Amino acid sequence: MPDSALSEALSELELEQLIACHECDLLMRKPPADQGERVECPRCGYELYTHRQQVARRSMALVIAALLLYVPANFLPIMQLNLLGQANDDTVWSGVLGLYNSGMQGIAVVVFLCSMAVPLLKLLCQFAVLLSIRLNIGRSYGLLLYRIYHHLRDWGMLEVYLMGILVALVKLADLAEVTLGLGLLCFIALLLVQVWLEVTMSPHQIWEALSGEDEHAGD
Repeated sequence: MPDSALSEALSELELEQLIACHECDLLMRKPPADQGERVECPRCGYELYTHRQQVARRSMALVIAALLLYVPANFLPIMQLNLLGQANDDTVWSGVLGLYNSGMQGIAVVVFLCSMAVPLLKLLCQFAVLLSIRLNIGRSYGLLLYRIYHHLRDWGMLEVYLMGILVALVKLADLAEVTLGLGLLCFIALLLVQVWLEVTMSPHQIWEALSGEDEHAGD
């Protein structure tokens, strides 16, 4: 092997062993981690990654639970408003339609994207990524979808929408009789499951599994 090719191979091998802290940008050699062990930056204490057990299996269960909650969270009544003898059931979807029909098409599109479309796309990307790891097929497509998922993360704003619902409930309580619906419970459950999924689906292990470095990630 020529000296230039050997040096390039060694350089690539050395780069694969390096990791940078996302908080203080410290560049260091990737420390080894056993199952369940947490790796922190030696300079600032930021968590670099945690080597969790059965990441793909646990994450897949949470993704399926979130997908099952998605439909009732968006289409079941969040609340029933009784004003002057007239009762109306409000859902996330009916809120989008109400904004659109009242002439606020731009706001309706933003609400639809941030509260319905993007969260669903995120879940589908996560499901496809985990499926490629579990079945050990199409990992190149899994890498692409996982990159897309990371670009979508900042656009899914279920927690902001939930805060808006809670503020509306407080303000409407003095004007009309408000009854909470099953959709609100499903919406809160969906938000909690997604937060749990973010914690469980370790990015470090997912990237290693998609690149073939972690052979046991799909267990």
